[in-house]
Amino acid sequence: MNLSRKLFIGVALTSLLLGGCTSKVTEKDQYSGFLTDYNNLQQVTTTSGETAMRWVSPSWNPNAYDTVVFNKLELYPAPKPTERVNRQTLDELQNYMTSKVKGVLGQKYRVVSSEQSAPGGSKKLIMRAAITGVNAENEGMRWYEVVPVAAVVGGVSAASGHRDQDSTLFIEAEFKDASTNQTVAKVVRKVFGSTLSNASQEITAKDFKVAIDKLASDLQAFVR
Repeated sequence: MNLSRKLFIGVALTSLLLGGCTSKVTEKDQYSGFLTDYNNLQQVTTTSGETAMRWVSPSWNPNAYDTVVFNKLELYPAPKPTERVNRQTLDELQNYMTSKVKGVLGQKYRVVSSEQSAPGGSKKLIMRAAITGVNAENEGMRWYEVVPVAAVVGGVSAASGHRDQDSTLFIEAEFKDASTNQTVAKVVRKVFGSTLSNASQEITAKDFKVAIDKLASDLQAFVR
């Protein structure tokens, strides 16, 4: 191979790697369909310094409500666990996030599991939220596999060999005003967990607990 060809290949590979850095937000083709719509989402920096895609109504006022209707974080679509991400992990993530969300909301609002269980005359805000995907991405590259909860699977291998991987969780949520049934806020967020040492390492709920705590902190700031 002559020198000019080596240089050409080197430049091409460098461009590929630099252009394929891990995205900090959920890409449009990764939206799950859980939200009512995905219009007007804008990239924002949260209170904790993380990045999210979010839209908030100009009329949003967290103090206009005294009750939040929220049962639990959903798994959407229905999960099909595998060896790398088993059902226990998904259940633990669901339970931990549900507990954190209820804990934050309960500091300001009455939290009920359904509209029917809310006291008469209460000013209700409806919250819908779901884990929509689990992911393992090779650090700094675009050679990755996005894994919807409907087909959770691991085993991502890179052309460059065994690389560290970012464990990521995809979250979608929206708030609706119960009196108008209008969406007042919505967010699509990619949450980064622990770094995995290779493409076969099992992903656990513990990998995301620090990141979920940041999510809870951002929720607290949003409804303050």
